[in-house]
Amino acid sequence: MTSTLVLYIRHGSTPTTGAVLPGRAPNLHLSDSGKKQAEAVAAHISAGEPFFLGKKVSAIYASPMERTKETAAPIAKAVGRRVRTAKGLIECDFGKWTGRKLKDLFKLQDWRTVQSQPSQFRFPGGESFIEMQARITSQVSDLVSKHPNETIICVSHADPIKAALAAALGTPLDLFQRIVVGPCSASAVLYNENRPIVLTMNNNGPLSNLVAS
Repeated sequence: MTSTLVLYIRHGSTPTTGAVLPGRAPNLHLSDSGKKQAEAVAAHISAGEPFFLGKKVSAIYASPMERTKETAAPIAKAVGRRVRTAKGLIECDFGKWTGRKLKDLFKLQDWRTVQSQPSQFRFPGGESFIEMQARITSQVSDLVSKHPNETIICVSHADPIKAALAAALGTPLDLFQRIVVGPCSASAVLYNENRPIVLTMNNNGPLSNLVAS
């Protein structure tokens, strides 16, 4: 039976993290703290690599955004791989909400739908949560099929990773906001022929204890 270990890494902090909904706006780079976070997760991955169920990292994929590629760079250096771009890992298209302050969005009635019934919401002029989940799960499925019995890293964004984890857990999309994926956290899913096995989520520590029981 073939299996593929996928390490999901959220990008590090940026100057707007927690204050603005950046979406796919260009030219958003890691902050100084975000760069340190990226170096830290690279060290955790490098140290944990021999223990990834016997599978060394064979490929690193990042969304096309600057902040994900900058996060992936030190990881790639640590494990001796180059960064490849995977368009399906890109941030959700927030449409007209792109660049808006979160404190203003919190006041909107639509924000309640985003939090409690995301499956019913489409960002004005942008993507729906259903489309986002279908996009990233399809992308990951393609990557898994290209890397049987290997470990790969996917550097993406909070909402897409949460949606991918919800799918792996069998959790309805309307409950995916209950999942936390912090900056530069690691989540690991073992994809095999039977079902996905979620090994860790929102992990900011060592990755040497991943076990599929």
